[in-house]
Amino acid sequence: MKYLKASAIEYLLWLYILACMAWLLFRLEVYSTPAPAWLILLPPLALGLALAGVKGSLGHRVTSDAGPGGSLWKAEAALAILISFVVGWVIVEVKPLAFLTQAGNAQNIIKGIFNPNLNQLMPMLAALMETIFLALLATVFAIPFAFLLSFFAAKNLMYGSPQGKAAYITIRTVSTVFRSIEAIVWAIIFCVWVGIGPFAGMLALWIHSIAALVKLYSEQIENIDPGPVEAVKATGASTLQVWRYAVTPQILAPYLAFTIYRWDINVRMATIVGFVGGGGIGLALNQQQQMLAWRNVGLIMWLIAIVVWVMDIFSGYIRAKLVST
Repeated sequence: MKYLKASAIEYLLWLYILACMAWLLFRLEVYSTPAPAWLILLPPLALGLALAGVKGSLGHRVTSDAGPGGSLWKAEAALAILISFVVGWVIVEVKPLAFLTQAGNAQNIIKGIFNPNLNQLMPMLAALMETIFLALLATVFAIPFAFLLSFFAAKNLMYGSPQGKAAYITIRTVSTVFRSIEAIVWAIIFCVWVGIGPFAGMLALWIHSIAALVKLYSEQIENIDPGPVEAVKATGASTLQVWRYAVTPQILAPYLAFTIYRWDINVRMATIVGFVGGGGIGLALNQQQQMLAWRNVGLIMWLIAIVVWVMDIFSGYIRAKLVST
């Protein structure tokens, strides 16, 4: 069984390396047609079977209980990292020369940033307040849902029965899927659903916040001291009583810290959500950018920077106080 696991690890590693190399050769026009599938799939299989039993290979090191052995795994890991870096460089089309020599293209934007239009201060402050309260409501509305669901998403509480396992897997899977979809995508959906405006932005951040907080809250539950839980269970308490008297007192301070941190994140994300119609300062920024009003854009950027800085200082201070108590 260990040999099969080691073979699978080696096969996947070399499949990735050879596939990246084939893609690079095709992208760099070394050859004009893509490599046939068998040429990419079969050689890694042979390498995987051959290297799985070699002491010091990556597959052997991961699956074996023996000591470190040889250093072949280091060469394999280094090759995978190197090929990943090269592929990333090509895909992203990194252009250091353009970065160093074409700064003049952004001259108007830079001038606007350092010469903001203060005549637009009041309307932009109104949009900024909309962003702050949009993020606040999204966080507040997410708290009760995330708090309740986090108990069902904690492995140490739910793995005692088949029904608990099913609930754990279901909630974890749904929250992971919802969290993997960025808030800007949710904002697009809700802009179609309820119309363009701050309500759509709030709903987008609300959905994303629930999924994110479920993960943070449940992981905190999984790290609690099991002693109080066992003591309360020994008295014959029900599941709800165990959660109320043994779990909740241990998680309240971290939960508050995570919640404030999430509000901090939502204030930042609300700016991006506004770009697709989610309201707030992001919508104003998108409009001013489309009109090439760079001085107004500069004003908005300074306002966003100041608010994020204040929120960062405030939330950091509150989290430190809550965690230390």
